[in-house]
Amino acid sequence: MIAKVTAMNKILEQALLYDFYGELLTSHQKEIYEKFVADDLSLSEIAQEAGISRQGVHDLIRRCQKALEGYEAKLHLVERFLLIKDKVGQIDGVLKEWEQKKKTPEEAAENIRSISVAILEEL
Repeated sequence: MIAKVTAMNKILEQALLYDFYGELLTSHQKEIYEKFVADDLSLSEIAQEAGISRQGVHDLIRRCQKALEGYEAKLHLVERFLLIKDKVGQIDGVLKEWEQKKKTPEEAAENIRSISVAILEEL
């Protein structure tokens, strides 16, 4: 079970990195990487379609992954996106508590204000 969760997180990570930095890859790299990550094709299937060796596909995908991870290490766009997404979820939670009368309007406003300051600091 844990291996499936870890594998799912790796797929999600690859997809997010590609969403943010995919345009920085060459068109050939994008084509092969999309087939692997988005279309979930095997290395053999991609190799057959692209007319290259399975090892060539494997090497290309590894280079793409390293490049995407390198962009993230320098720019941190995915990390910031995930932090801001979490903070927006916190705002939603505060609003739900206010709607359920668990917080006063003043408490909700104070919580939302502090969360929004944290979001602005991330930008």
